[in-house]
Amino acid sequence: MRKIDLADASFLYLERREVPMHVGGLFLFTPPENEDREVFLANLYDTLCSSEELRPPFGEYVTTGRAGPVGGLYWEKDRNIDMDYHVRHSALPQPGRYRELFALVSRLHSTLLDRNRPLWEVYLIEGLESGQIALYMKLHHATIDGVSALKLVEAMCSTSPKTRTPHSPLSLAVYQQVKKEKHARKVVPTKSELKVVTDFLKQQYGTSMNLLGVVKDYAKTWLGAGGALAVPWRNIPRTTFSSNVSGSRRFVAQSWSMDRFHAIGEALDGTVNDVVLAVCAGALRRYLVSQEKLPKRSLKAMVPVALKVDDAEGSANAISFITADLATQISDPEKRFRQIHQSMLAGKEMLKGLSAREATLLWQIIQASGLLVSLAGVANRIPAFSATISNVPGCQKPLYWNGARLDGIYPASIPFDGMAMNITLVSYNNMLDFGIIACRRSIPGVQRMVDYMEEALVELEDMIGSKARPAARQLVKKTVRKTGKKKAPKKKTVQKKAVTKKILKKKALKKKTLKKPAKQTA
Repeated sequence: MRKIDLADASFLYLERREVPMHVGGLFLFTPPENEDREVFLANLYDTLCSSEELRPPFGEYVTTGRAGPVGGLYWEKDRNIDMDYHVRHSALPQPGRYRELFALVSRLHSTLLDRNRPLWEVYLIEGLESGQIALYMKLHHATIDGVSALKLVEAMCSTSPKTRTPHSPLSLAVYQQVKKEKHARKVVPTKSELKVVTDFLKQQYGTSMNLLGVVKDYAKTWLGAGGALAVPWRNIPRTTFSSNVSGSRRFVAQSWSMDRFHAIGEALDGTVNDVVLAVCAGALRRYLVSQEKLPKRSLKAMVPVALKVDDAEGSANAISFITADLATQISDPEKRFRQIHQSMLAGKEMLKGLSAREATLLWQIIQASGLLVSLAGVANRIPAFSATISNVPGCQKPLYWNGARLDGIYPASIPFDGMAMNITLVSYNNMLDFGIIACRRSIPGVQRMVDYMEEALVELEDMIGSKARPAARQLVKKTVRKTGKKKAPKKKTVQKKAVTKKILKKKALKKKTLKKPAKQTA
């Protein structure tokens, strides 16, 4: 048996029926045209069911030692693993729209993983009217994080449609390949085992004065003297997004061209991630307005960020976070974007004074505090954030799985009490693939977020005068068309005050560029 460290075990201890602690992802593929479809799917299923050695702990289940639960949790090797249980071949009901696919993923993502077995499931799904096939994976957060799961799938794929691999994404062989690349790592205390919680906290707070300095900055912000810096728990409005969650989930997905986000970011001197946050903020604002529940105070988002690590500390990335002020109380899209941008700059400036280890420890402290608040049952009354918005970088070249072209990557993460919606996106092949997962009961009509995000994106494009609106993937068209919601007629608006001189100057310099339609991707 191997002891499960405290960081991973916390996801097991805090899991309950209403809050399943697994992460997942939906992957869309177009099969090769020159192969028999039934034979091709059968070969993929056999690959996923391969009896080769799995990466720990995917061949292990959770158990306790002689002292029972109070003595900690352990990984025990499953010597009779049933691969036919963990890998399932499914088909959608007719007509096989994305609506039916999202309904299936919503249902699968709502159920707990069986702790008497290794904590993962994989579904190979056919029956899409588009001719595509889908792969849905769900893995317990105690076994892996979302970024590492994405790396495993990318390692399973190739940039050549002619390459064939017999390896499952959870195999030890694929993991060995991932280890050669830079990927996220956990920062844990130097002691091998933590006997008491006080030792853990002492290790985290006692790294250096830098971390204490950040805590002081946080304290200033809580007292109202932090400038543009936003922090957890301070001035977080109670909304439908801060509700306690039920066990039911609603999943929707969408893709947009990255060129559209780049054009806006360049015109406004912001980053692509700033534009992503502005689009999400605009959509969240529209959702609350439609419910007549828009608060006077702004929503705040937890935005995970990857920090570069020097070679002296190890060739890897450290994970921390920034609290983004989404400025949802502001109706003007330019002012809203500026406040989001300033909030992100303030957060990045705060992290600059920390080492990668210290920044990651800060992330762990806030994350652990949020879980404890959720466990106490008061997260809906004192929410730390309004939502999670995470941007995960992916491969920018087309990938293939045994000849099948990877068309999209749509993450499905974890809604918590107090944060009933999670928005995670992956940048892949010049597209931004969004996966939105939320509590079905707390946030009805989650599918409207797709339309609201498109409206918010168009609003920003109109503001800078961008004419470059390439047609999105077919996924976008089908999702919007099949919802049964008619497009609202364009309203006439009163001319607002002119945008800044800097934007007008850039618009004049890049007029020709913005008029050219962006290259359409498959």
